[in-house]
Amino acid sequence: MTRRPPTPSGRVTSAKIVIAGGFGVGKTTLVGSVSEITPLTTEAIMTSAGVGVGDTRQVPGKMTTTVAMDFGRISIDRDLILYLFGTPGQTRFWFMWDELVRGAIGAVVLVDTRRLADCFAAIDFFEHRRLPYLVAINCFDGMQYHDPQDVRDALAISPEIPVVACDARNRESTKHVLISLVEYVLTMRRSRAVAPA
Repeated sequence: MTRRPPTPSGRVTSAKIVIAGGFGVGKTTLVGSVSEITPLTTEAIMTSAGVGVGDTRQVPGKMTTTVAMDFGRISIDRDLILYLFGTPGQTRFWFMWDELVRGAIGAVVLVDTRRLADCFAAIDFFEHRRLPYLVAINCFDGMQYHDPQDVRDALAISPEIPVVACDARNRESTKHVLISLVEYVLTMRRSRAVAPA
């Protein structure tokens, strides 16, 4: 990301980012890996109430689920702080999403290419609300098995929406995702500002 000149009088700008995606895709991990503060998580042990709600076949060691949100913070520059809000993945907690996106400038839709259909609801949610988002392919074992263009085609999303690969466990990788989202949001806002009425 190109360094921006400091804001007048050293004022700090903050922005809210939502991290969304299917169950067990790595949202809590992403927030935890990049946050400069100890992240707030609302993880609860999975109970019989979640049977049939979250598919654990691809994440067999998963014993907890987010029931409200994850929260973290990262300073991207000396005058830009991002507040991160991770959404719950199980459908029974989706009622939280409307509150979590209030005031957000954009969203990251984290995807697992082994379970690509799990992210359709998040994409539909942000498109319906016209909230800018990018798609981040979580490379669980450090390997990227699918080309971003193939993922874009499979998701049937617009060509201008960024699709990037990341490792949700790696701070620099997830920081790059957040910077890419901020750049995309700024580009969209500039293009809207100069568009003819």
